Amino acid sequence: MKLYTIDTGFFKLDGGAMFGVVPKTMWQKLNPADENNMCTWAMRCLLIEDNNRLMLIDTGMGDFIDDTYKKRYQPFGDDTLETSLNKHGFSPDDITDVFLTHLHFDHCIGALKDDGNGKPTLRFPNATHWSSFAQWKSAMQPNAREKASYVHNYLMAIQESGKLKFIENDDLGMRNVEIEYVYGHTESMMLCHIYKDKQIISYCADLIPSHHHIKLPYIMAYDIRPMESLQEKTIFLEKAYENKHILFFEHDKEVECCTLKRTEKGIEFDKLMKLEELV
Repeated sequence: MKLYTIDTGFFKLDGGAMFGVVPKTMWQKLNPADENNMCTWAMRCLLIEDNNRLMLIDTGMGDFIDDTYKKRYQPFGDDTLETSLNKHGFSPDDITDVFLTHLHFDHCIGALKDDGNGKPTLRFPNATHWSSFAQWKSAMQPNAREKASYVHNYLMAIQESGKLKFIENDDLGMRNVEIEYVYGHTESMMLCHIYKDKQIISYCADLIPSHHHIKLPYIMAYDIRPMESLQEKTIFLEKAYENKHILFFEHDKEVECCTLKRTEKGIEFDKLMKLEELV
C-alpha cells in the first residue's frame, strides 16, 4: 500500500463559523482572518494505492463550480486534482474509486468537470463513486441549515452517470480501509481509518478539520448536531490516542498530519508532520 497527499488548492470560510463558540480573540491567533472575517483553509485529499485499487478520498470543490460559490468562498492556489495526481504519476483515468466522506460542495464537486458544453461530467470516468445513502438522502432533501452546502444539480450528475454506489448496499472491498460513521457534522459522514503496515492513518474529514480542532470545544458552527460532534470527537480521540493513530487533516492550511499526546488538559496534538514522512 502507498498513500499520497492530493492538494487541490485553498478557499475561504468565515472564522466564526469554523471555530463555533470559541471567541475570535482565541482563534484569530491560530488562523488569522482577513478584513471580512474570512480565514484560509486547505482542500486536501488522500490517494490510496492498494493492490489493483486506486482510491481517492474526497475531491475538493474543483474548477467546475457555480460562480456564486466562487465569489463567496474564493478558491485559490496553484494545486489542482490533475496536477497533484500527475505529480505522483497518475491521471484521472487511473482512479478506480472516489470515496466521498460527505456531500458538502468543498468535498465532492471536484468529482465533476465541464463536458465542453457547460454541463457537468465525471472527472474520473472509470471510478466507482462511493457515498453513504443516508448522507445522499439528506443532500437531496437538505435541512435549511445545510442547504447552501449542497449543489443539487451537480450531485445529480454523479448519480445519473451510473457510477454511484452506496456503502450501506455494497462492500467497498478494501480490507485495509475501515469506515466509521459520525452524525454530528452532517448526516452519516464517513471517516476512513487506513491500516498500512503497523500504522493507522485516520482521515478526519470534518470531524476534526484542522489540528486546532483537536481541542474538544473547537466545533464548527456548521455542525447540525454540535453536542453529538462533541461526544463523537471525544470517543474518536480516545481511541486514536490509545491505538496511536496518525490524524490526516483535510482543511488545515499548513499541517497535513499529527500524532497525539495526553496532557493534564486532555488529548492534544503532538508531532506535526507531512504524510511523506510516514510513508
